[in-house]
Amino acid sequence: MPGKPKREVLIEIIQIGGSVKVSAIDPVTGTEVSIVGPPSAGEEMLTRNAINKLNYMLAKRRGDGDSDSNGGWRA
Repeated sequence: MPGKPKREVLIEIIQIGGSVKVSAIDPVTGTEVSIVGPPSAGEEMLTRNAINKLNYMLAKRRGDGDSDSNGGWRA
């Protein structure tokens, strides 16, 4: 099934007190975003939310409205 090619994204997860900070970085552009959430949310959900935020920021910088759910990224 043709679609967008998969691109790499770097993920950093750090527990800070009772919260978890997840950073998602696009190694091509150097764009970095972070989210903070509860550990109970689970690593998969927090990672997915960070990637979604990164995709949103990249689309916003490109000036296009492409904000599909996976944006061609893989964790």
